Amino acid sequence: MLGAIIGDIAGSRFEFNNCKSKDFDLFTAYNHPTDDSNMTLAVAQALLQCTSDHQVLSTLVVQSMQDMGRRYPFGFGARFSNWVHLKSPQPYGSWGNGAGMRVSPCAYAARTLEEALALSDTVTSVTHNHPEGIRGARAITACIFLARSGADKDQIRDFVQTHYYPLDFTLDQIRPTYTFDVSCQGSCPQAIEAFLESTSFEDAVRNAVSIGGDSDTIAAMAGSMAQAFYGIPEALRASALDYLDEIQKAILQAFELRFGSGPHA
Repeated sequence: MLGAIIGDIAGSRFEFNNCKSKDFDLFTAYNHPTDDSNMTLAVAQALLQCTSDHQVLSTLVVQSMQDMGRRYPFGFGARFSNWVHLKSPQPYGSWGNGAGMRVSPCAYAARTLEEALALSDTVTSVTHNHPEGIRGARAITACIFLARSGADKDQIRDFVQTHYYPLDFTLDQIRPTYTFDVSCQGSCPQAIEAFLESTSFEDAVRNAVSIGGDSDTIAAMAGSMAQAFYGIPEALRASALDYLDEIQKAILQAFELRFGSGPHA
């Protein structure tokens, strides 16, 4: 989960000022956690609260996302911003990449791939109940779970192409022309490719930022997969924690204590 937060923080200053290069400072005074980090933490908090009874997860994730959204009211799209403040919020058919950036906790809380995908469906469908939203969230969740479980990159690539998206491009091919795209179908495959082409956790984040587009969200998704495959260097972890307040850190630490923070041993 912290991998998503690190990717989000690293990409935050490039969301509307793209950097088409891997050569940039990862953390500066201009970086910050966005809604991607806060909604990931909201999902984690709901999973912590629901114990083993996943029947109540839908209710808990709505409550947690609304609580975190009201506490940190920035970075949202117009429809989600409205949803956060509704008394009886309902899903609104979104296919946006918010579905993919927040699901990493599902891959850590689950014991099987099937359970991970079921958790992903539950936390996604409270807002992003469009088939493309569900598909994007499932693709990211599956990649994380498979990476944690020891699958190699060829196996992960094959699984994605069989079940979710064709990965018929390289980052070098798309970098010159790739533009801002908040759809799952227009950003989840790119985030997956950024992870698959990487050589380390940090390289995955740099790959994601380097193509431009919705930089914080693409890097959050790539970072979430990279954490599961490589783990996170301690220096990057320490730097990222400096950007979080005590509430955010408490959720992260409680989640890691219960569900772990990297590849399965």
